[in-house]
Amino acid sequence: MTEVVAALIWRGEKFMICQRPAHKARGLLWEFVGGKVEAGETKEEALIRECQEELAVRLLVGEAFMDVTHEYPDLTVHLTLFHATIAEGEPQKLEHNDIRWITPQEIPNYEFCPADTEILEKIIERCKKTL
Repeated sequence: MTEVVAALIWRGEKFMICQRPAHKARGLLWEFVGGKVEAGETKEEALIRECQEELAVRLLVGEAFMDVTHEYPDLTVHLTLFHATIAEGEPQKLEHNDIRWITPQEIPNYEFCPADTEILEKIIERCKKTL
């Protein structure tokens, strides 16, 4: 099982999604920014490092939004999604093919990594409750 972390970063009514590079597994699918937790790191430290490497931003990590376990053909991931805010910097495409800010209503317009399905459903559900 691979421990993976990701960030749910809001900017007003929109949240950030990133498109995976074409040459990587699940290429061109959309996901939340993040990555693998390395040995000796906390999940929060891993998320801060990944966002620095992938977006050139400094992140403030909040509480966990939710976690899911997903089995892909090539690996099983335990994904923890954290609420986070950008403390410093403007996101840059250092790793990803594209970066977008979308509303929960726009989720169906994008093809996401399968591990994110439950998370996206929860975001949509929360959005409906606040309307």
